[in-house]
Amino acid sequence: MSLLRRGTTLDGYQGLTAYAGDLHNHCGISYGHGSVEDAFRNARLQLDFATVTGHASWHDMPDDPPHVAAYHERGFERLRKSWEHVQDVTESVHEDGSFVSFLSFEWHSMTYGDHCVYYRSGRGPLAPARASGLEELRATLRGLGERGLPSIMLPHHIGYRRGSRGINWSTYTAELSPVIELLSMHGCGEDDRSPRPYLHTMGPRDAGSTALTGLAAGHRFGFIGSTDHHSGHPGSYGYGRAMVWAEELTREALWEAITSRRTYCVTGDRIMLATSLDGRPMGSTVAAPGSRSLDVAVQGGSAVDYVEVVRNGEVIARERPGGGHGHAFSGVVPLGFGWGEVGVPVTWDVELEVVGGRIDAVEPRLRGYDVVAPSDHEPESFSFSHWSRPERDRVVLHTRTDGNPTVMTDATQRFALHVTGDTSTKVVARVNGLEVAHSVGDLLEGPRVGFLGGFVSGAYVFDRAEPRAALDLEWSVEDTGSGAEEDWYYVRVRQYNDQYAWSSPIWATRAGTKG
Repeated sequence: MSLLRRGTTLDGYQGLTAYAGDLHNHCGISYGHGSVEDAFRNARLQLDFATVTGHASWHDMPDDPPHVAAYHERGFERLRKSWEHVQDVTESVHEDGSFVSFLSFEWHSMTYGDHCVYYRSGRGPLAPARASGLEELRATLRGLGERGLPSIMLPHHIGYRRGSRGINWSTYTAELSPVIELLSMHGCGEDDRSPRPYLHTMGPRDAGSTALTGLAAGHRFGFIGSTDHHSGHPGSYGYGRAMVWAEELTREALWEAITSRRTYCVTGDRIMLATSLDGRPMGSTVAAPGSRSLDVAVQGGSAVDYVEVVRNGEVIARERPGGGHGHAFSGVVPLGFGWGEVGVPVTWDVELEVVGGRIDAVEPRLRGYDVVAPSDHEPESFSFSHWSRPERDRVVLHTRTDGNPTVMTDATQRFALHVTGDTSTKVVARVNGLEVAHSVGDLLEGPRVGFLGGFVSGAYVFDRAEPRAALDLEWSVEDTGSGAEEDWYYVRVRQYNDQYAWSSPIWATRAGTKG
C-alpha cells in the first residue's frame, strides 16, 4: 500500500512530513464493539499511526441513570482483565517507518473533563487510572516519566459544560497536555458557531468550554482531531483525525511533534496544512514586536472553498484558490459507494484502474459501523474492508455498506485517487462485475452516477475531478497585530465537500518568547 503523505517547502517545515492518525477511539476491550485486532487492522487501512483506547475509570460517576453507570463499570472491568492482551497487540502492530502504535486509556471526570492518557510505548500500567483527581493523575504520570516512561494526557470533547465532562479551564495546564482534541464524533469544540455541533446525549456546546475560551484565557495548546469511534474503526472517515508534522514515522518523532504542538486537526480528508509566522511552524511562540508575516500552504483533498486566518478569535483574512484547467491534469478523482435501502447490506468488490495517466497516491476514506451503545446482536467481525495496489495504476477495494441510516448521516464508503494525466485519461471501475469508465474531462464537468440494479439499489459515484488549481493555495498575510502584548493566530480551511482543517495556533509576543 502507498498512502498519501505530503510535505511542503514552507519555512519551518523542511524535512517534515504530515502523517495522519487517530489517538482516541474504542472497541470491545472496554465498552464498545469489535476486537482490538480488528481495530488495528482497520487503522492500518488508512492511517500512519493510531492507538486503541480503553475506557478505564470514572472517579466521580453519577449514580443516575443506573443503567449508564452499570455499563461503564462493566467496561472498566473488561479493560482491567484484557490489559495485558491490549499491550501485547499494541506492541505487535508497531513498526517504525510503516505504522506507529501507542498505548492509551481514557479517564472520565465530571469535575475536570475527560482525558485520554498516552504512553510513548506499547506497554504501560493501568494503575494511574485509579486517580481520584486531576493533580493526582498528573503526579502519577510525572513519576512514571522520571522512571523512563513518558506520558501525556489530552482533554477531549472539550465543549461540554464544565461539571458535565467538558473541559475545566481553571484546572488545565499545558504541562502534560500540549494539545487538545478539537473535534471528534461529538462535534467541534472550536467555538459555539463552528461547524459540527454537539448532538450526543451528553448535551450541546457551552461557551465557557470552547477552545477559543481557553486561548483567550492565555492557555497554550495545539489542536488535533480524533474519531472517538466505538466500533473498532480508528480513523472512521469524517469524524476527525490528528495530523502531525514529524521528521519520520517513529514513536519518538511523532511524540516530539505532538509535544511541540506541530499538529493540526482534520475532519477526514488528508488536507495538507502548514502555517508559519516569521519562519516558525505552528505551535510556536514567536517574538514579533512589529509587523509579522503569516505564511500558509494548503493542499486540499477536494476543491477548497476558503482559507481563513483567525487572530484572537476573529477572522482577519480570507482567500481561496484560483480556478481553471487546461488539457493536462494533476489532481484528485474521488469515488463513493453505498446508498440503497437502509439496513440492506451491500458487498462491494471494486477494481479501479487509470488508463492513459498514472496514480500518484491513494487516499482511502473508509468508515466503520456507527454503533456506540451496547447491543445484543454483534456482527461476526468489525473488519470488513481491505484494499491493495497490485500494480502502480490499479487499486482493488473490498468493502460493505448498509444504506444511510438517516438522510443526514453519511454511511457511504469513499476512495480518492490522486492522478496525473490529461483530459482524455480514463478512470475505469469494475464494480461487482460491471465495468464503467469515464474520462477526466467528463469528470471535470461533474459527477457520474451508476446503480447496481433498479430503483433504491446500491449506488456508486465518480465524484467531480478536481485539478490542483482548485486544491492548492500558497498565501502570505502581513499583520501588525491587535496592539496587545500577545496575539494568537490559526488557520481554518473549508472544502466544498464539507471537510475542514484547523492548524494549531502560533503565538506572537511583542516582548519576546515565553516558551
